[in-house]
Amino acid sequence: MQVAKKSGIQMVHGIAINSGAAASMKLGMSPYSLVRELAASNAVVVFSMSGCCMCTVAKQLLRGLGVGPLVIELDQHANGPEIEAVLYEVCQDDQQPIPAVFIGGKFLGGVESLMACHINGSLVPLLKDAGALWL
Repeated sequence: MQVAKKSGIQMVHGIAINSGAAASMKLGMSPYSLVRELAASNAVVVFSMSGCCMCTVAKQLLRGLGVGPLVIELDQHANGPEIEAVLYEVCQDDQQPIPAVFIGGKFLGGVESLMACHINGSLVPLLKDAGALWL
């Protein structure tokens, strides 16, 4: 959080977000609207739990590729349970809702989908199209 303060990055609800998302976020925003706004205004968003090993795998894979995803740690967020409920609705029946990865405003899925895209070679083009990579 010190880096965010020094760099001028806006903090909302204890998370660092870009200025476009900050301008449209208001207190009392519904969890669904929050998820939609964050996904739409950031190239890559990962909804995570700080103690989840699969969440760590997803974050490390993205960071290893040179992506700086917006990470929302739901266990440290005031509306974490409500946001998690929204993510349950977004997921297919056989998927776990956490981690939830959004790329270019679209729901990619969890760690399984992220790894599958990485292995089949479609992840880097997705990240480039979203503006998360400039390779």
